Amino acid sequence: MFYPGFATDLRSEIATLLASAPRHIDLRPKALIVPHAGYIYSGAVAATAYALLVPLAAEIKRVVLLGPVHRVWTQGLALPEAQAFATPLGMVQLDEAAIAAIVDLPQVTIQAMAHAQEHSLEVHLPFLQTVLTDFRLVPLAVGDATPEQVAEVLELLWGGPETLIVVSSDLSHYLPYRDAQRLDMSTARSIEAMRSDLVGEQACGAYPVNGLLLAAKQHGLTPHLLDLRNSGDTAGDRKRVVGYAAFAFTEPENA
Repeated sequence: MFYPGFATDLRSEIATLLASAPRHIDLRPKALIVPHAGYIYSGAVAATAYALLVPLAAEIKRVVLLGPVHRVWTQGLALPEAQAFATPLGMVQLDEAAIAAIVDLPQVTIQAMAHAQEHSLEVHLPFLQTVLTDFRLVPLAVGDATPEQVAEVLELLWGGPETLIVVSSDLSHYLPYRDAQRLDMSTARSIEAMRSDLVGEQACGAYPVNGLLLAAKQHGLTPHLLDLRNSGDTAGDRKRVVGYAAFAFTEPENA
C-alpha cells in the first residue's frame, strides 16, 4: 500500500529518491524525524534524511524506531512479539539485548496487535535496509505516553555512534494547502526550539516526537530542518493536504 511490493521496483524507487535528495554532507545525525506516508507522497522528504546516513553506513548497528499507532490504540510504548520484520528487501532482525534493557519499564508493553497493521514503522525499513549495511532494530509503536516516559526509554537505548534514533511522524492532516503551510511552518519552528508540547493536530507522531525533543534537549543536540513540504507539493491536490518534514539532530561536536 505504501511502496512497491517487488524488490527490484522498490530498490529502483528508493535509489531514485536518494539520488534526488539534496546533500547535507556535513551533518552526522544522532536522531531523525522522518515522515511515513506512501513514497509517492513523502518519499522525497524522507530521502533528505536517509541520504545523511550513507557515509555512516558501517558505523550504525542499531536503529531505535518510534512511530505513532494509527489502528490499535495503546498506553505507553509497545514492542512487537516478533523477532524480525520482513520487507521485499529481506529480513530486519530485532535487537534482543536492547529490548531486554527496556521491556521491564512500566510504560513498555509487548503488543502484537499494535504492530500488526501499523505502517508508521514499517515504511522506513526499506530506506534503512538500503542505506545501512548491517543493523538491528528496536521498533516501538507509541500510543499515550508522556515526553518523560518516551525520553526514559530513549535514555536507556541512547548508546554511542552505533545507535541511531528515528522518529516517524507526518505533520498536519487534510487542511487546505495554504493553511497547512502556515501550521506546518509553526510546528517546524516549535521543533527547532525543542518544545516538547506538540499536539496531534500538529503532528500525528506528537507523542514520540515530544519524547525525542525532551531527550535531545537533555543531550544538547542541535536540530536541523532538512525539508518541509506537503502532499500538494508532491503527488496530491491542494484542497486537502498532509504535511511532511524531515529533521536531523546532531550531537554538540557535530552541530
